[in-house]
Amino acid sequence: MVYELRIYSANPGCMPALLARFREHTSRLFEKHGIKNIGYWTNLAGGQSDELYYMVAYESLGHRQPAWAAFIADPEWQQVFADTEKDGTLTHHTRNMLLNPTDFSPLA
Repeated sequence: MVYELRIYSANPGCMPALLARFREHTSRLFEKHGIKNIGYWTNLAGGQSDELYYMVAYESLGHRQPAWAAFIADPEWQQVFADTEKDGTLTHHTRNMLLNPTDFSPLA
């Protein structure tokens, strides 16, 4: 498995809408396209309170691109995205890292 850590910085006042979009739509659509949900977090202490941290996994590095492309091209996702961003973008910055577990990791 290859893991991807993604960090979304929400625009002021948009965190509830961003969380709702993931809760009600995005995580289900990820699974539909073979993107495994590992976990979702908000910051409890330290760092930024306007950030959503989440981790997803792919069968292999070669699986990531087609899975992500299928998710982005999904008409349901496109509609959800348009509906939830009609009053402005929910995020102002995203970061991601592709992670390979070590041989001693419980996720290996």
